[in-house]
Amino acid sequence: MANIAQAAEISVFHHALVGAAEEMGEVLKRSAFSPNIKERQDYSCALFDANGRLLAQAAHLPVHLGSMPASVEAVVHALGQRLRAGTCAVVNDPFRGGTHLPDITLVAPVFAGGRLLGYAANRAHHADIGGGAPGSMSPQTDLIAEGLVIPPMLLDDAALSLILANTRTPEERQGDLAAQRAACARGVSRLQELQRREGKAFERRCKGLLAHSRALMLHSLGKLKPGVYRADDVMDDDGAGAADIRIRLRLQVGRKGVRFDFAGSRPQVRGGINAVLAVTQSACYYAALCFCDPVPPVNAGCFECVSVIAPKGSIVNARRPAAVAGGNVETSQRIVDVCLSALSKAAGGRGCAQSQGTMNNVTIGGGGEKPFTYYETVAGGCGATREQAGASATHSHMTNTLNTPIEALEHAYPLRVEEYSLRAGAQHGDRRERAEADTLPSHGRPLQPACVLGGAGVVRRIRALVPCEFGLLTERRRHSPRGLNGAPDGEVGQNTRIRGGNKQSLPPKCSGRLEAGDALEIRTPGGGSA
Repeated sequence: MANIAQAAEISVFHHALVGAAEEMGEVLKRSAFSPNIKERQDYSCALFDANGRLLAQAAHLPVHLGSMPASVEAVVHALGQRLRAGTCAVVNDPFRGGTHLPDITLVAPVFAGGRLLGYAANRAHHADIGGGAPGSMSPQTDLIAEGLVIPPMLLDDAALSLILANTRTPEERQGDLAAQRAACARGVSRLQELQRREGKAFERRCKGLLAHSRALMLHSLGKLKPGVYRADDVMDDDGAGAADIRIRLRLQVGRKGVRFDFAGSRPQVRGGINAVLAVTQSACYYAALCFCDPVPPVNAGCFECVSVIAPKGSIVNARRPAAVAGGNVETSQRIVDVCLSALSKAAGGRGCAQSQGTMNNVTIGGGGEKPFTYYETVAGGCGATREQAGASATHSHMTNTLNTPIEALEHAYPLRVEEYSLRAGAQHGDRRERAEADTLPSHGRPLQPACVLGGAGVVRRIRALVPCEFGLLTERRRHSPRGLNGAPDGEVGQNTRIRGGNKQSLPPKCSGRLEAGDALEIRTPGGGSA
């Protein structure tokens, strides 16, 4: 690893890159049209070197850790010399570096003195990209039904017209794409400024930063006990007939890093919860970083210590034309669960209980004079550790988005939020002592320590003011988030449609219709205790 002086230089350079990526995010947030981007901040921004290696990514969404580099690679491979100064490429194809269709990625080359310096890229979740239902996130059974597939192409007038002709909300999409383009432009200018400041040392600094991150990552992973560790878990269903969809993991810890092997996981399914390889890689990278202390600068150097084996045609590495909308948002969370479970064993039991394990995806949309598409992921409970209770009403692991403020939601859409609260009766935020009588040796049980509680989920009830359609992609409605080392599990979630005085329980993944006056109520899972 670097000495103190070198480490200081690397840190300054790293934070200059991260600052540029964060500034890209601010430009995107302040310029975007849709509440999903400007309010929920459902986007990521990153900078890459001339070889397409990740240099820095702002702390936006962990699920994009492994997939943003794949998008840049796909764009460079497809367009090559057509990527000239001032151009910008667009892609959302999940099988060419994307995650799911609503996530549209823009990539801009960065030149200095006629020489390729690197790339600026950002990815944002668009509230509608066509397909069979408003929001492009309702359960479907093939990729084409999920929405418009955009291969790597230059974002010129023709490409923009094609995209806008295939969405229910073209004005909003045009505004969001313009914001993404502005964010790329800011990244280009900041990387050029950094190169001018560093001069000939720029490339050396980039290589030094990647090597430094690799060394720190390897040092942290070296604290894990070498060996082979196994874990598995299941997903509730795929929304198309399959249930209890198992993900298996064999973790190998060695001197050169860690290997995640998903052999034995369920083959890909008809429903839209299949994950592409880039999503699985992102989940593995994130889980490995969770066991690093200190966390190294996150870039391509870190990932050199992490290898991923995912069988082709499986739930964790699907083949085209599998439906994948939920793979990015739901399956990724279960992959994290099994990765953290195996890593905890390698760390001697250090770790946390399972968090809610879902993003609770809700889409509501309608036509009429002013078509709209509302998309939201709803927070839940985080898993506890032995030292700290789980946080309530927050997102965890693969997502880092905010909620849509009620005022912004009701201003933008013909919807009314009638309840947004912690789940009633949920215990959270303290340490629950077991009754003394339950721990007496005379009862034949060993003395048990206190239980640290997981976080509570939330209730979010939204009433439709006009006829519209809805879609749900949720998990942990049947299988609870597990507690740590035998501690109590978290509470499962519930989905309900309310019509008049009647309440209809809804499955984890479904779509349907809301008449004016109907309500959709989402009760999100709680975190496991420890």
